[in-house]
Amino acid sequence: MEHHALYPRLLSPLDLGFTQLRNRTLMGSMHVGLEEEKHGIDKLAAFYQERAKGGVGLIVTGGISPNIAGWVAPFSSRMSSNKHVKQHRKITQAVHSENGKICMQLLHAGRYGYHPFAVAPSALKSPISPFKPRALTKRGIQKTLKQFANAARLAQDAQYDGVEIMGSEGYLINQFFCERTNKRTDEWGGSLENRARFAIETVKSVRAAVGPHFIIIYRLSMLDLVEGGASWSDVVYLAKAIEEAGATMINTGIGWHEARVPTIATSVPRAAFTWITKRMKAEVSLPLITTNRINMPDVAEQVLQNGDADMVSMARPFLADPDLVIKAAEGRTNEINTCIACNQACLDHVFKQQRASCLVNPRACYETELNFPRVDAPKHIAVVGAGPAGCAFAINAAAKGHDVTLFDQAGDIGGQFNIAKQIPGKEEFYETLRYFRVQLRKHGVTLKLGEHLTAASFEQTKFDDIVIATGITPRTLRIPGSDHTKVMGYLDVFANPDKVGGSVAIIGAGGIGFDVAEFLVEQESLTTQPDKWLVNWGIDKAYSEAAGLMTPAKPTPARKVYLLQRKKTKVGAGLGKTTGWIHRTTLKKNDVEFFNSVEYQKVSDDGLHIVHNGEEKVLAVDNVIVCAGQEPNNGLAEALKTRGHSVHVIGGAFKAGELDAKFAIRQGSELASVI
Repeated sequence: MEHHALYPRLLSPLDLGFTQLRNRTLMGSMHVGLEEEKHGIDKLAAFYQERAKGGVGLIVTGGISPNIAGWVAPFSSRMSSNKHVKQHRKITQAVHSENGKICMQLLHAGRYGYHPFAVAPSALKSPISPFKPRALTKRGIQKTLKQFANAARLAQDAQYDGVEIMGSEGYLINQFFCERTNKRTDEWGGSLENRARFAIETVKSVRAAVGPHFIIIYRLSMLDLVEGGASWSDVVYLAKAIEEAGATMINTGIGWHEARVPTIATSVPRAAFTWITKRMKAEVSLPLITTNRINMPDVAEQVLQNGDADMVSMARPFLADPDLVIKAAEGRTNEINTCIACNQACLDHVFKQQRASCLVNPRACYETELNFPRVDAPKHIAVVGAGPAGCAFAINAAAKGHDVTLFDQAGDIGGQFNIAKQIPGKEEFYETLRYFRVQLRKHGVTLKLGEHLTAASFEQTKFDDIVIATGITPRTLRIPGSDHTKVMGYLDVFANPDKVGGSVAIIGAGGIGFDVAEFLVEQESLTTQPDKWLVNWGIDKAYSEAAGLMTPAKPTPARKVYLLQRKKTKVGAGLGKTTGWIHRTTLKKNDVEFFNSVEYQKVSDDGLHIVHNGEEKVLAVDNVIVCAGQEPNNGLAEALKTRGHSVHVIGGAFKAGELDAKFAIRQGSELASVI
């Protein structure tokens, strides 16, 4: 790890006085669902150990409650007894065995608690939980402060290097600070001093419990992004008071969970919020950590060089690649498996009470279960189809020592990822394709592109196994006029966007329908233009109003688009749990009209004829684009099986759901682990 020439700031140590961090990377807090699984602590220890081994400067655990009322959900993790201490020592010992450091995040959910015991400063229900909280009594507040201090002392007994106090994202401490959620008239509400008291007393009581040589990170909400959130002067007041109360570092929190502004989705520009941390650097003297959509070492280095912060928090990038820091230090940045900020396997899973993982790295949180040991007897394996499933299989099978040949009829690898990368806000898919290319080369996979194969192609060759990853074929339209010149498939749209007219009806409102709609209405991608992106979502860099909100800019759509579906459900109901609303909002801003419960009748020169709510309508459009799902493209597999070959089918060829890269990459990897 001595090679600091490439990333001199990122890889330099950070001196905290009583202890030193080996570099400026912080693995931000993520709840991964192992915390509550049977034998989950052992798996969690392996998960954190692998990241410590990969060189992370400081790890922060997922949020752990100081008491039952603070649970995020029933039976969530808490730290309140010696029984908990014993379990957590497994985690701290695993991290320390790799010379890593780890802090426990103390999180009290307040009104976000998804259970009937929830408490808050005032009895106001949050828009994202069905349970109305009880207002804490004065005695209840004092008891909660004691429980925070007790949890920190127990974390110290468990050999954690410190704690992070969760004061942002709209959880309990944040709820006390903002007028939006604090309607109290006693000494814990009303004036700024009173609203700040709970946060300050939490830090003071924790510091008193743990002594001077223990890291206390306070995660401060610097930009609430909700009505009734804090003003900049309030945030500065609190930051100075937190420094005074004995915190070691301040971490940046952006937005509440109920905010209607994207903060971490893939369409958010890289490092879009570091300006707010930089602004705070002028106000306090303790080290500041910045965060959100920093996913590669060059982005992190730039942020530190700019003086925006002293340390950089990356959470999901360490799910995607546990060795990110080592690879950066060794000059192997092109081997980093970059987080694409899709949320599909991490946040979406956790919100559904499933174990988190990672779309681009299915080993994340499966470190003890999904492994690729070297084989004694290498096989000759053919893989047909170089999309996500085929690439994932080929790379992992070759890493085990098998001799792998990867075929594709296209001129390049990537399959449907080559469509995804063209959609505004999905530019990160280029990174996954770069990672695949580098890994295929590194593990010696023989690549044969531009090859159209039939079952007969395999007669002369001796492959022990043939893996079919030929993906999907789009469903066609079966109504009168489906062969009209107005009708296009979604693949045509991406291949020839100039052929699409000024008004369009899209049939099918799943993930692809939404992607096509965004591709057709957005004039430009704002993902590479942070300042424009902030204005578009109504984020005020000047922070002249409370919470940093302003009226969002109104985009000019490139086309008139109608998005239609047969289903009666809300349009977009099947999209990702944490990102679907962003796509719906983007399309509504661009005047896209949504229609559900549609019957399609025919396509004619006049346009698309439909029945909607019992009424016949003609949408006078230039084009009708078909996004009506997919069929598995598995004909080759059937033909090979009848000829007696050993055949495995993976990805879309196995199951053609909504272009499911998460499923495809996991299935390809799992097959490679056992072959």
